Amino acid sequence: MGILTWIIVGLVAGAIAKALHPGQDPGGFFVTILIGIAGAVVGGWISSLLGFGAVDGFNIGSLFVAILGAVLLLFLYRKFSTKA
Repeated sequence: MGILTWIIVGLVAGAIAKALHPGQDPGGFFVTILIGIAGAVVGGWISSLLGFGAVDGFNIGSLFVAILGAVLLLFLYRKFSTKA
């Protein structure tokens, strides 16, 4: 998958993850995109390890896996980030 596709999937996954897991984040829009991209990578990696397939393009299955990964990372980010 090309870098542009990762960014698009990450953007969509990050936005959906933020909608599914609302609240105050120590970051902004840019951090949400990065969490979405990282979520796509982590979700694809976990999915591959479990034998469900990988994030391999812009399709419903890949988007679902990326969203799950982004929600997981958003949860962990909020749990372990320092709050001022």
